[in-house]
Amino acid sequence: MSEDRQAAPAAGVELGGTKCVCLLATGPDHIVEEVRLPTRGADETLAAIRGVLARWRAGPGFRALGVAGFGPLELDPASPHFGRVTATPKPGWRGADLLSLGAGLDCPVAIDTDVNGAALAEGRWGAAQGLRSYAYVTVGTGIGVGSVVDGRTVRGLGHSEAGHLRIARRPGDDWPGVCPYHGDCVEGLASGPAIAARAGRPGDEVPADHPAWETAVGALAGMLHNLVLTTCPERILIGGGVAEGQPWLFPRLRRDLIDSLGGYATADRIAADAEAFVQPPALGGRAGPLGAIALALDAAER
Repeated sequence: MSEDRQAAPAAGVELGGTKCVCLLATGPDHIVEEVRLPTRGADETLAAIRGVLARWRAGPGFRALGVAGFGPLELDPASPHFGRVTATPKPGWRGADLLSLGAGLDCPVAIDTDVNGAALAEGRWGAAQGLRSYAYVTVGTGIGVGSVVDGRTVRGLGHSEAGHLRIARRPGDDWPGVCPYHGDCVEGLASGPAIAARAGRPGDEVPADHPAWETAVGALAGMLHNLVLTTCPERILIGGGVAEGQPWLFPRLRRDLIDSLGGYATADRIAADAEAFVQPPALGGRAGPLGAIALALDAAER
């Protein structure tokens, strides 16, 4: 690849449930342009994004496109539905073809989930630099987990959906949860809407000693326990609007995770530096849009 081609920016699209962020950049220190669009119907939203990409392609140009979308997504290249949204609860988006955003652009195109993209961005520029295996968790309207193992995001029959893990409940707690698929999975117990529904008030108005938080912390700690014993992360980063607004949450999660592990497996190594093992992402709210750029750069470099 020529030096001019290497220096050219990449285009990234982070497709979220309420907004889309289109970014033209080479990384966090060189952002050429950012465009934010509301997420409406699939046809309308994808058409608006194509308009932004067409303008950028005409000038100044870009070397690759990364698409980081809310899921679930079909990420098997052998599938006839590769790049499409699958069983989403978002009305009108099931079957939407996100990969079609790259049609006619004549450049490498990569697609992954929004949380996987954010994880790759943290590995390239943020708090997971130098690590081979780690997890990025976002706790907000939903709960998503991007898992990177040996430098690659986890893929198989599908992609990681650890936010929908079922976990052991606190004794005596039988609140049904809000997930439309599973009720009391982690997302159904610990997402922003779950906390608000349990407390009967907006999540940012729920005090730290409210029982809704007890349930949420238990669910999140159970999820971290399962991540430690399955994907073996060297670090877990936790972001999203719910986590960012509760500074007491990180010490509590570290303590509950260590208690839950009970000295098993890597528990002693985690306890020795728990603040480093469970920490906020370094890129903050930029992790998602930069995740799409990281996907594009990976595609260009391959």
